[in-house]
Amino acid sequence: MAFNLFSRPPESLILALEMNDARTASRIHGEAFARAWGDGEFESLISQQSVFGFLACPEGRARDAAAGFVLCREAAGEAEILSIGISPKFRRGGLGWRLMRSAMHEAWRRGAEEIFLEVDETNAAAVQMYRKLGFAQVGERRGYYAREGSARTTALVMRRDLG
Repeated sequence: MAFNLFSRPPESLILALEMNDARTASRIHGEAFARAWGDGEFESLISQQSVFGFLACPEGRARDAAAGFVLCREAAGEAEILSIGISPKFRRGGLGWRLMRSAMHEAWRRGAEEIFLEVDETNAAAVQMYRKLGFAQVGERRGYYAREGSARTTALVMRRDLG
């Protein structure tokens, strides 16, 4: 297989997450995390007025073939990234960045002044992206994430102003 310096991943549309996307978000979550959220968990969250999200659909693909999602909650002037996931074959192509920018803009539009997230300290690519997006660590939760076997890792709590 030849490497083409000029090939680019297909453009992706960023679409508002809908109730019908719960199964797709669950599939992507399962590809991205060891402990996947089920369809019902996504349906329960998406049905809440304070919850919103986005789906990244590579151009020409149906919503159920989406490559990534972000799910957020806004309340009382604060927003939280509940989860974000990108299918492995679409990583490192800017989808996470675009989804996060969409989520931050929508949180600001809804009145949030700041946004929080938690990320596994061992997920270097995600931590780097969040820092580039202007997030700073404000705390940590030791032993928060369960890993295969008995090892547990720390969640970094990060925040960013939206104003």
